This record gives sequence, structure tokens and C-alpha cells, in this order.
Amino acid sequence: MIRAALLFAALCAATSHAQAEASLERGQTLFQTKCAICHNSEAAAGHAVGPNLHGVVGRKIGSAEGFGYSAALAGSPETWTPERLDAFLESPAANRPGTAMPFSGLKKAEDRQALILFLQSLSTKE
Repeated sequence: MIRAALLFAALCAATSHAQAEASLERGQTLFQTKCAICHNSEAAAGHAVGPNLHGVVGRKIGSAEGFGYSAALAGSPETWTPERLDAFLESPAANRPGTAMPFSGLKKAEDRQALILFLQSLSTKE
């Protein structure tokens, strides 16, 4: 009985790891197809049309040095948490009225979570 429980736990852990890897890959694909047209993700890449998103998770909103934010984001006292990113990525204009970001959002929660997982990975890669 104990052996079966250990095997089940190992299977769950392996499945969880595989799912996390798949989500991370999905997030990277989403970034490349939906975000990279306006945003860079490498630490030394600088800004593009939008701010560089390397290290965005945990960064104060509207604070990437050298980027000119719209009033909707500039001066915000909040930090980009996974929860705030989730709400923003669902509908940027509804979440931050007046934002200059011309993106309609990601409607599927699993897509937003995968993208956030990828964004979280950016600050730990280098």
C-alpha cells in the first residue's frame, strides 16, 4: 500500500513538472507571438515600443527606467504581481483605463497563466 502511494506521488510530481514545462513553453510562444512585436525580454536589450519586460514580475508598475509610460501606469504605487498581471493581461484597457498599450488582451486564463510563468522565468535566467 505504501509503495503504491509513493508511486502515485512520484507520478503526480512528474506530471506536474511536465505540465509546468509545457506551460512555460506555451508562455514563451505566447510572448513571441503576442508580445515581442512591442516588448523586449532580454536584460540588456533596452526598450522597444513598449517597456522591456525582463524582471517585470515584482517590479513597481510604470517604473522601468528610461521608458515613457502613459498616465495610466506612470507613478503607480503598486507592484506587478502575478495577480495584477493576470487582470491586466485579460484586458489592459479595462484594467488600466488610459493605457497606451494597444492590445486587446488574452481571454483564456490558461494562456495568461502560461505567459505569466514565462515572465516570471525571465528574472531568473541570467
